[in-house]
Amino acid sequence: MNPNPKDFQIQKNNPRLINSWAMYDWANSVYALVVASAIFPAYYNTITRVDGVSKISLWGIEIENTAAYSITLGLAFGLIAFISPLISSIADYKGNHKSFMRLFCYVGASGCMVLFFFDQVDGASLALLGLFFATVGYSGSIVFYNSYLPAITTPDRQDQVSAKGYAFGYIGATTLLIFNLIMILNQEKLSMEDDTFFPRLSFLLTGIWWIGFAQIPLSHLPKGLNPFNKGGQDFLNGYRELAKVWQRLKSTPRLKVFLFSFFFYIMGVQTVMFMASSFGEKEVGLSITSLIVTVLLLEYLGIGGAFLFAKISKTIGNIKALMILVSTWIAICVGAFFIQTPMHFYIAAFFIGLVMGGIQSLSRSTYGKMIPETGNTAGFFSFFDVSEKTAIMCGLVLWGLLDNLTGSMRNSIVALALWFSIGLILLWRLKWMEK
Repeated sequence: MNPNPKDFQIQKNNPRLINSWAMYDWANSVYALVVASAIFPAYYNTITRVDGVSKISLWGIEIENTAAYSITLGLAFGLIAFISPLISSIADYKGNHKSFMRLFCYVGASGCMVLFFFDQVDGASLALLGLFFATVGYSGSIVFYNSYLPAITTPDRQDQVSAKGYAFGYIGATTLLIFNLIMILNQEKLSMEDDTFFPRLSFLLTGIWWIGFAQIPLSHLPKGLNPFNKGGQDFLNGYRELAKVWQRLKSTPRLKVFLFSFFFYIMGVQTVMFMASSFGEKEVGLSITSLIVTVLLLEYLGIGGAFLFAKISKTIGNIKALMILVSTWIAICVGAFFIQTPMHFYIAAFFIGLVMGGIQSLSRSTYGKMIPETGNTAGFFSFFDVSEKTAIMCGLVLWGLLDNLTGSMRNSIVALALWFSIGLILLWRLKWMEK
């Protein structure tokens, strides 16, 4: 049965459609902030540390609590890296991008809500399982969310629209985080004796928020993007289409170099963002409240950083702007190794906030500009997402292994600086290829 063309009609630069698209950032960014960054990492460390002992038992294996956390995140991203090329290509053939986006949204939100039931160390397995599915849902839905970007806007506006999406995400996520912070700070006034209730409630609210606000983009975005409409396709055709995309990549050397650079520097960026709170709680001794306030400041700095580097890129070009960002990340890693006091942590957090939004937003829009003209946008963006998810998996698993081997997360920071340095070298090469 042929798709209805009306299901795929898209008016580019339509303000209403762009705002609806950006609302998915508003919806799902609460996972990245509440669960992955601010509240859950510190809460998880607190619950799983008994009498000063931070090792836990998972299926008969003794492991550092933070290493188990990091590796679980890495495996979740690894799963998405493995399946996203297939499901993206299937979506291009069938024209059901939004259906996949909805499925992963509901899986992720449900994973967040499962965390409400984690209130003792014996529940660590349940907590890590909920974290796993929340992460799979988040990263899986992003594959299809990103694929809409070049379809809803022209290339000259992609930087601005990409930054707008991140800004929506920061504002939405911080709104919920502030509400949760107020609840936690007023526990006594609210006559709540259970210290775990409000942190656990924040995980439940995250899932509800995610599903609720996701209905806006799920209602307004078109069903899919340019289905190939060849009929009679099976699952193997997704791999066949993926092979065609790979052939196109081999004939675009600049795009390949950018993807390799992106792989290494985003490995560092995402590892820092996922493990910063755990580092602050375990190595510096920050409380949940202090970490929430710090992450809030990071988010608002991230908004400014995303728009700042969107403007900088217009003046000096995307690649030079990315080189500035990656160089700053290297300096942050060097300084982070020597962090001893909360003030040191806050200073590092300031600079992280300044560059984290910019490098994510600019990377997404730079790739969108560099891909060749094709109707298979989801296929090309699957490569972008596979590169990112595989990088995150490698970064988090290596971080966890070093943490478990040495008993300190500081040693993992050395690896971060190396990954950023490789990314910077490849950006230099890309810049020379422009000449």
